[in-house]
Amino acid sequence: MIERLGFLSMLLLASFVAPAWAADVTGNWRVRISTSGGEITGKASLKQTADRVTGWVGPDENDPSPVNGVLKGNKLTIKTSPQPGRTVAFDQCDVTVNGDKMVGTIDTDKGKIEFVRTTQ
Repeated sequence: MIERLGFLSMLLLASFVAPAWAADVTGNWRVRISTSGGEITGKASLKQTADRVTGWVGPDENDPSPVNGVLKGNKLTIKTSPQPGRTVAFDQCDVTVNGDKMVGTIDTDKGKIEFVRTTQ
């Protein structure tokens, strides 16, 4: 009986420890990239379906580069797909999602990136 109560207690505790919400990155974002060479600002628009993220990032909506990503818990990895003849500010970024803000690194710590959700 005590073993059964212990097991039930552990299950109950695990349900409280599990995240109560899943991150949702769908929306429009302001982007700021900081490197040793300076700061770059831009925009992004992302759409999340389950753990997959698609969309674009760029200086503005008229100059986008497609992105694809995977969200695991509150960790998002985004990879860019530059168009032929164009360059991008990063190949990959790894960010931590915290509500309306995502912060992390680009290209394995070549700089910092910050996304802030916008209403536009």
